[in-house]
Amino acid sequence: MTRVQHWLTNILRWFDSEAGSDHIDTTSRSFNFLRVVPFIALHMACLLAFYTGASAFAIGFAIAFFLVRMFAITGFYHRYFAHKTFKTSRPAQFVFAVLGTSAAQRGPLWWAAHHRHHHQHSDEAQDLHSPHHGGFWWSHMGWFTCDAGFATDERRIRDWLKFPELKLINRFDSLVPALAAAGIYVLGEALAAWAPGLGTNGLQLLVWGFFISTVALFHATVSINSLSHVWGKRRFETPDDSRNNFWLALLTLGEGWHNNHHRWPQSVRQGFRWYEIDITWYGLWLMSKLGIIWELNPIPQHIQEETTELDKMRMRRQ
Repeated sequence: MTRVQHWLTNILRWFDSEAGSDHIDTTSRSFNFLRVVPFIALHMACLLAFYTGASAFAIGFAIAFFLVRMFAITGFYHRYFAHKTFKTSRPAQFVFAVLGTSAAQRGPLWWAAHHRHHHQHSDEAQDLHSPHHGGFWWSHMGWFTCDAGFATDERRIRDWLKFPELKLINRFDSLVPALAAAGIYVLGEALAAWAPGLGTNGLQLLVWGFFISTVALFHATVSINSLSHVWGKRRFETPDDSRNNFWLALLTLGEGWHNNHHRWPQSVRQGFRWYEIDITWYGLWLMSKLGIIWELNPIPQHIQEETTELDKMRMRRQ
């Protein structure tokens, strides 16, 4: 591939993640500047807040959109698409796939394939975002800027390939956040005209409601890569270095109970004890009561007993 073709292919991948898929070097961990220009631009756009100012409505909208999409990532991208810890209908599956994709963290099939690879090789050399093989910044976001993790490994998500709508979302994953951004801008302009007392407008709501919210969401999500394998407590002696971290659990709606998760990833619940706050689990439990999802995989009895015994041992040592 010539240099010009390489440039054009990377630009095309901004819109079509399967462009030039036969030429992706899945072993390259080099920084690919051209491909990640939108990722960089997303961060730079947050600086527009100094121009637009802030309003209570824009900040509140940003927080709400953060929480809704974090739930879509943790509850569906992670616990559903990656681990299949519950079942749901095809329409609900599609709706939450779209919500998850609006977070600009790639498509649901790519996310699930990448995460399944992580569990198979957690903290080994093949684990693309292990902090033990590249350091903090690499595990936090460097891995996201290279070609090694760009392609969707379809061998790992054959169970989802039967859904053409998921394949479509996964291929054109940038379309959803682009439409979300456009919709937020239109909403802000409408509110400026119809409810000026809210003190917002299209650009301000776009900056806070999409750019800042999305960047915060990205860094909160990947903090599980960079921090949950370094800081926290290890209840279980898993083969990796996963740890439980209360503060990350709050920030990510339950994902911070990472050592629990690596001990038994088949469980829909990651907070194994009543005091381990797992907001995603509470939301999924409520959805099950409403009939939106069903057949939630529980924490098995032997894992509950192991958890209790290990906690008793820890208390005795203290």
